[in-house]
Amino acid sequence: MKDTYEIAVVPGDGIGPEVAAAAVRVLRGAFGNDCPLRFCDHPAGAELYRQTGESFPQATFRACAQADAVLHGAAGIPGVVHPDGTEAGLDFTLRLRFELDLYANIRPIRLYPGIRSPLADVKAGEIDYIILRENSEGLYAARGAGAQLRGEMAVDTLVQTRKGVERIVRKAFELARASNGAPADGVRRVTCVDKANVLRSYAFFRSIFDEVAADYPDIEAEHGLIDAMAMYLVTRPGHYNVIVTENMFGDILSDLAAATIGGMGLAPSAEVGERQGLFQAAHGSAPDIAGKGIANPYGTVLSAASMLEWLAANHDDDRLARAASRIREAVSAAIEAGLISRDLGGDSGSALITQGLCERLR
Repeated sequence: MKDTYEIAVVPGDGIGPEVAAAAVRVLRGAFGNDCPLRFCDHPAGAELYRQTGESFPQATFRACAQADAVLHGAAGIPGVVHPDGTEAGLDFTLRLRFELDLYANIRPIRLYPGIRSPLADVKAGEIDYIILRENSEGLYAARGAGAQLRGEMAVDTLVQTRKGVERIVRKAFELARASNGAPADGVRRVTCVDKANVLRSYAFFRSIFDEVAADYPDIEAEHGLIDAMAMYLVTRPGHYNVIVTENMFGDILSDLAAATIGGMGLAPSAEVGERQGLFQAAHGSAPDIAGKGIANPYGTVLSAASMLEWLAANHDDDRLARAASRIREAVSAAIEAGLISRDLGGDSGSALITQGLCERLR
């Protein structure tokens, strides 16, 4: 337990500064006059790259590496790219993931009361699972290391290591063990998603999954192929508890899953390693609505709650765990009361939602 926790805030691009500021305000509101968090803003992103030619200053990297946690707004601006065509705004998140070894990308998928799912007849409480995305290997490990030959051929390599797969799978079983189980039947289960029937790299992932599963006889283990899972998350979402998969598959599935609970605006994420953590909503920077006061802050606020839970567990600090629980309760109550942003079908602006959350926390 610490007296003060240093939080590096990287507002980023587009709506990033707005949602990051909203999350900081809600965090302060959760603690009142006795806030143990100290916030410090740091620059990074596509807009910075456009202005200076540098998207992720070394000073910002050092601050993030030394902080107790990192809270990020959003990254990227369409068209702002490196000479090789890759997005400049993604340098921040990808570098932190790989250099700080933030191997576990935890993406909760939950349908809240007051939100109508596009899935017919699915009600609040019937979608509540976690997609656990391996965050340091897979196809994305090839970023910056792939090859392009004479404009005629390009190659990126998918990387799976025993250490990387084993630790993400073990994390999945631990999350399932701490959960209430799948909504449909209450069973604690972990679903391994791969393409083991075609590719050796995924067959390797599956074999390690089976080895680790033997250490958790109290948790049901099952397999699913990625193409079938894209269907099952639509047709039977209540069956799932924790889904574990490779980096790119996890990225794709989590966006599909977010659509079933109302959209990316309600999709938080926690990217954690053994000692450091990055917390941000899974949505993009939405530069077309930046500055209009209509950005949805819920995803970033829920990510901030995940940050408190992670810090609480790492530092045995009940203050942080209680604040996280209160923030989640405030979000649920605000949504159910009709404080819903435009992307979710409502008409509440960012300021009104943030104010409503702070009032509930008081």
